[in-house]
Amino acid sequence: MLAYDADLELFRDNFKRFMSENIAPHYEQWEEDGLIPRQLWNQLGENGFLCVDVPEEYGGYGAPIHYSLMLVQETAQAGFTSLAVAIGGQNELVSPYIQNLGSEEQKQYWLPKMVTGEVVTAIAMTEANAGSDLQAIRTQAILNQDHYLVDGSKTFISNGIHADLIVLVAKTNPEARAKGISLLLVDAALEGVEKGRSLKKIGLHAQDTAELFFDQVKVPKNQRLGEEGQGFAYLMQELPRERLSISMMALGSILGAIELTSDYVQQRKAFGQPLSHMQNTRFVLANTQIKAKAAQAFVDQCAEQYSRDALSVSHVAALKCFITDTQCDVIDQLLQLFGGYGYMQEYPISRFFVDARVQKIYGGTNEIMKEIVAREMLGK
Repeated sequence: MLAYDADLELFRDNFKRFMSENIAPHYEQWEEDGLIPRQLWNQLGENGFLCVDVPEEYGGYGAPIHYSLMLVQETAQAGFTSLAVAIGGQNELVSPYIQNLGSEEQKQYWLPKMVTGEVVTAIAMTEANAGSDLQAIRTQAILNQDHYLVDGSKTFISNGIHADLIVLVAKTNPEARAKGISLLLVDAALEGVEKGRSLKKIGLHAQDTAELFFDQVKVPKNQRLGEEGQGFAYLMQELPRERLSISMMALGSILGAIELTSDYVQQRKAFGQPLSHMQNTRFVLANTQIKAKAAQAFVDQCAEQYSRDALSVSHVAALKCFITDTQCDVIDQLLQLFGGYGYMQEYPISRFFVDARVQKIYGGTNEIMKEIVAREMLGK
């Protein structure tokens, strides 16, 4: 475990109180609506829960990374996974890209607005024919004097409906593969940017996941993020933070589901005794707790390495693969202890179950994670 930090625990308590007052009473309705309300972003910002690791000169707290990761874990642990994905998208994906790659002008303009919740962000990588194979993207951004002309479409974009700013992965040189990819900061208000339908998913119902379309969008040249043609290298550089965030979500979900099930089996009776007195129940819960402890240790190790810039791509790939497989396995076993009630939507364990499945897919599929680990062991 990381060393005890009194400020972190105070921050954690404040956030848990915020969730119980502002999220818990409404979350079920948001899941039914298929959308988290836009005003929640402003509330999160007003209370200091967005982009907390952004330096003070850009409106943030300059807090250590684990303060930011804690927010994702606690949100998932409370069973609000759709919100965890949304917050993770802003705090753990887009914010580091702008902090690490942005020009001074870009940082001064965008970061303070992200901290307050005035601007919601999304990163647009995936296309209908390019998921794990990012080099195959077709969205183009062709330089024309002082602007890029952008054409193409993206799909499965988290925060896509509410996004005010889109970090767009596009081909600035369509002839090249990886070397032709660049990153652009696209203001969603620009002419030619269109948000498609909110996609219906088997889980994460309140998470706005959308298609995005770009038709002759003029993006000013000064809104390119970093160097032209370096986009693929930047993605590889920043993916460890995303995978660490996904892993924190997985850990939170594991711990939240164990807590929920422990309470349930002590109250629920079968054959004249609480379920918690039956050996199978006790062994299942013990087994999930053992896996949770292993997951916690692995996450803590990777978070500590990340804070020292020492987290390798293959190590975090191993973490992401291990912990999301564990998450799906553990929650499946725990749901079984609820019997038929576990299959009912009114029981929160069912939401933990459906929300877990995508964790093995986004942020790089677990098959890709295994290939990354294998390459380190065996070469290409």
